[in-house]
Amino acid sequence: MKLVVVLAGLFALCNGNAIPLVPGDNSHYVEGESRYIWMPDGEGTPVLVDLHEPVDEEILRSRNGANNQYWLFTRQNPTSAQVIVHNNANSIWNSNYRNNRATKVIVHGWNNNGNTAMNPTITSAFLAVQDCNVIVVDWRALANTGYNTAAAGVPGVGQFLGNFLIWLFNTAGGNWNQLHLVGFSLGAHVVGSAGRQAGRRANRITGLDPAGPLWGGNSNAIHNNAGQYVECIHTDGHILGIMDANCHAQFYPNGGRHPQPGCVINTCSHGRAPDLFASTVRTNHLTGRRCNNIWEAELSTCNGATMAMGNGIITKRATGLYGLLTRNAWPF
Repeated sequence: MKLVVVLAGLFALCNGNAIPLVPGDNSHYVEGESRYIWMPDGEGTPVLVDLHEPVDEEILRSRNGANNQYWLFTRQNPTSAQVIVHNNANSIWNSNYRNNRATKVIVHGWNNNGNTAMNPTITSAFLAVQDCNVIVVDWRALANTGYNTAAAGVPGVGQFLGNFLIWLFNTAGGNWNQLHLVGFSLGAHVVGSAGRQAGRRANRITGLDPAGPLWGGNSNAIHNNAGQYVECIHTDGHILGIMDANCHAQFYPNGGRHPQPGCVINTCSHGRAPDLFASTVRTNHLTGRRCNNIWEAELSTCNGATMAMGNGIITKRATGLYGLLTRNAWPF
């Protein structure tokens, strides 16, 4: 009997450090306590991450925001990127960038790159409804390292992006009131940092299920101090996504948590945010109801004033928490 009690105690003591065996199943995860968590790679395949892994300082020194690449897409080149090189004005003059257009910036998350599916999906949605400049930020040099190292480098990646935008608009012209920054997962925190670096001048910032692990209470997280209007869409809150109400407006489709309709594992729920956003850019058909509190949002029982979730309308403004239900497949 004593042996059973001792073994049970040891299991309880080690449970927070237990390695989960089923890929993508994060039902074991306790925010701020668990050591291991499954996260998606660029193809959505679950990868086991050790949240206690030391940050690689050498990588941070050699692979920082200076390695960012900026890929321009327009209606003249909707699928073939033109690379704009920071501090190389000729790379702008030789591109299809036009300063009288709105500019949209898209930033991917951990273990992703500029070719990851979310980028062409959101790019094509923007170009379908508006003649604009779309800049995809490829920060794979750092994003494709250990999660803790990539997370530690996020503020620097965002600061380099903010400086790039300042240089771009100062060199070739551009309108801060026509600038919309969109980031997924760690990329949501990147655009938050970029917005602050650029003096909060971006008219709109959208965080798509901002990354949760290591970001609760983090001063470098996306926040309403990053731009004129900051909106967050939560789809895997408390696990792969943050649940903090940091933004001017917070949207919680299907409770903002796993499982999202049609999803079996957390990595699917986390990745649902970019697809929901792209769909709303095209059709602006998902409408939330204002919630009195986070509990109503998680239960999808909100019945207050209506507000459209997502979309690409640069002048959009809202405050508060909003809940809504979606379908399980495109266009949701």
